[in-house]
Amino acid sequence: MQNNSTQLELLDNTNKTFEEEFFRYAKPFEYEKGSSPFYPDDLLKYFYIVVNGRVKTYQINFQTNKEQTLFIYKRGDMFDVISLLDGKPHEVIYEVIEDSNILRLPIERVRYWLEHDATFNKKFFPYLAAHMRYTEELATELALYDTKERFLNLLVENLNPNHRFRYQLLQNLSNSEIAKLLGTVRHVIERSIKQLKADDIIESSRRNIKVKNLQKLLDKTSQMLLK
Repeated sequence: MQNNSTQLELLDNTNKTFEEEFFRYAKPFEYEKGSSPFYPDDLLKYFYIVVNGRVKTYQINFQTNKEQTLFIYKRGDMFDVISLLDGKPHEVIYEVIEDSNILRLPIERVRYWLEHDATFNKKFFPYLAAHMRYTEELATELALYDTKERFLNLLVENLNPNHRFRYQLLQNLSNSEIAKLLGTVRHVIERSIKQLKADDIIESSRRNIKVKNLQKLLDKTSQMLLK
């Protein structure tokens, strides 16, 4: 686990002293797909870093069963930054959607590094900014664009390495999970996929969507922005 973990972006260009301290506190855990092992009270005591696999966090309306995925955390992602910063429970639900290897750290030690380690700060705060920017973009999309437009945007961002939380996100992701990312239901996504396939913009197989004509896709997203 340690050799694999040292490749995490968080540990790039850190000094040996910090790396040794990091592994003194970090404990590796394995979680199976479908499990929900993280609870608000746990996240007041521990901070987690994904080494491999994927974990989603979401909220659900129990009256309507409508579900909105907020983030899908993958290699190098950290949670929960909200509880880390304000020390309060964060009422969201976590679910492991791929078998995952995850490092657990005492949250007080992470707070100590935030206060006393400049190298850690240089890694953490850009990550926090990306986290906040993504949340703002999600709120804007849900408020201003319909499902088809949000799906087009997701397809573009899935190809953009500068978009941390959506780059290669669709890889091995079911239509149901895509729908939850966009705040809709599976059949709506399947209808959009069918239309884009008919336009020869994408091709799809089980849990895999491939863009065939990027320019056509970009043209459609440009039309969306001009509305």
